[in-house]
Amino acid sequence: MSDESAVETPAYETVAAPEAPARETPAPVTPVPEAPAPRPRRRGPGPFTLLVLPGLVTLTTVAGFLALTGGLPDDWSPGDSAAQDAAPGGVDASYGPWLRKSADACTVVTPSALAAQIDQLTGWSNAGATTSGPQGIAAFTAADWKTWGKDDDGNGRSSPSDPADAIMALGRQDCALAQQVTDLRTDGTVNGELVDLTLAAYAVGTDAVTKAGGVPASAQTYLGEVKALFATYEAFDREDASGGVLADAILAPPVTTLTITSPYGSRQHPLTGVTKLHTGVDFGAPQGAQVSAARAGTVVFAAMTSAYGNRIVVDHGTIEGKRLQTTYSHLFAIDVTVGQTVQTGTPLGRVGSTGLSTGPHLHFEVIYDGSYSDPQPWLALNG
Repeated sequence: MSDESAVETPAYETVAAPEAPARETPAPVTPVPEAPAPRPRRRGPGPFTLLVLPGLVTLTTVAGFLALTGGLPDDWSPGDSAAQDAAPGGVDASYGPWLRKSADACTVVTPSALAAQIDQLTGWSNAGATTSGPQGIAAFTAADWKTWGKDDDGNGRSSPSDPADAIMALGRQDCALAQQVTDLRTDGTVNGELVDLTLAAYAVGTDAVTKAGGVPASAQTYLGEVKALFATYEAFDREDASGGVLADAILAPPVTTLTITSPYGSRQHPLTGVTKLHTGVDFGAPQGAQVSAARAGTVVFAAMTSAYGNRIVVDHGTIEGKRLQTTYSHLFAIDVTVGQTVQTGTPLGRVGSTGLSTGPHLHFEVIYDGSYSDPQPWLALNG
């Protein structure tokens, strides 16, 4: 792995044309008839050639490029000193589009989270201690770069010392970890905020998170330092309240009683007292009430878990190329098996209060493209 050094473009200085030597006053002489006129002296390039013409050529070239490509992207910013001063955290504002593009790969990872992570790792320094150690602003080792690195900015080189490549690679790595911890949390193996679990998996590995059943003690310092920087970079985040999901009420109600006792969103858990994302909707329903499949699909999980109690996960295939799953938790009884095909309305189990629960209800979740989504826009609550 080679460290790409920046190449400075030499500045062009204006070279003044040589001055004519001072003329001495000649002594009077007798004119010689028919004497040939002296040849005009060849002059150097003038100010127009040296100063104006190169600028016109540059402007013409740029204009032609923009005409062919459709112009600069809306959120493009040059990496000059003025842009750097205006960017969150004082970093180069041209990193913003790359942070947003990288975070688009999943809803768990945000641009501000990526920026905070880079700040904690290197303070945005692009230097590496040795050629064999971590390199670039995201501190990638050679081995990790082989897995996650690409030539994302299309300059012909894939390098951890290229900030655009490094930001995109970190986003790919984090989103892969987010998918892993989402799966672990879906089947009840771990508990906690998905972004916390993702950052912990980055710091100490997914196996350590699995063994601890959540964020292990060994990751707490790293997690705290990164999260303390979130606010510094929140201006990089793109406002998107729906998480990019266009739900069209394509799911049938999983229970006939549609009293929502706890909606999707941040809340304080009634038993643990911890404030975190409530990843689904709680429907209050009588003990033993029937729970039905919200859409046709295949049962991929059906078992007892510590937090969710009796839990069922149904895979509904892809919607617009992205995986859609629904979950049904705290059941009193499970009436299906893994691998079973179900249709909309197929009985899955019975309402209960198993796991961490304060009373009979159904905790219903929608997982779209590997991330939790607010179930209410997906549900045809009026039939």
